[in-house]
Amino acid sequence: MRLGGPVFQDCPDPDAWVRALKQCGYSACFCPVQDTRDEAAADAYRRAAEAAGVVIAEVGAWSNPISPDEETRQAALELCRERLALADRMGARCCVNIAGSRAQKWDGPHPDNVRAETFDLIVESVRSIIDAVRPTRTFYTLETMPWVYPDSADSYLDLIEAIDRKQFAAHFDPVNLVCSPRLYYGSGALIRECFQKLGPRIRSCHAKDIALSTRLTVHLDEVRPGLGGLDYGEFLRQLARLDPDTPLMLEHLPDADEYALAAAHVRSVADQVGVSIR
Repeated sequence: MRLGGPVFQDCPDPDAWVRALKQCGYSACFCPVQDTRDEAAADAYRRAAEAAGVVIAEVGAWSNPISPDEETRQAALELCRERLALADRMGARCCVNIAGSRAQKWDGPHPDNVRAETFDLIVESVRSIIDAVRPTRTFYTLETMPWVYPDSADSYLDLIEAIDRKQFAAHFDPVNLVCSPRLYYGSGALIRECFQKLGPRIRSCHAKDIALSTRLTVHLDEVRPGLGGLDYGEFLRQLARLDPDTPLMLEHLPDADEYALAAAHVRSVADQVGVSIR
């Protein structure tokens, strides 16, 4: 597997960007290009990554393609198509978004999120994104979430079957699926189930952690890897069985020092369980 994350340095050109990644010990990265129209920049960074042996893990398409507001929905669909095309141009392992939400907040909970009609809307949206771009070098994926599909390995498999597109694959974030004490204390079993069922369909993973507090009723908070209860040993053991280029991407931390601590924890667990991280 490959470890990656953002860099907190001024990187005016592809060579400086590669040096910053290497200084962090990363062999995978988030897409460094944000302007989908800048084909020259995309090509330059892609070539630099290839020359340095760095995998571009994912291009984010963070938006709400199932918004109840039609104007917002159409704008999100167009953004997803642009970002998927960028991912294909750069040879990224995937373009990733969440399915969206029927709430006003693009990633928020809503009672309609888990209805059959919303499942069908997700299928329609993903098909329209993939069919418009027809990627050949990358995949469109949906990040697992606690309150919208895909919210389990089984619902991900249902989406894969219903969407029925070769270039639709899986993205895995186990922390987003831990939504009860039972799953918190049984995160190893949850992780094993997801890898057993999704396995080689997984194109990229996120590395976070989650902590259960003692406050009633139930409070679960995202924390830095190493400060929570996620079974990282099982996570890394399962990841090590996949394509060795599968990225594990650190995210949602405030600064370079926190990312360095997170990376050190992940590498220490990898050493403990006897798996290799590039």
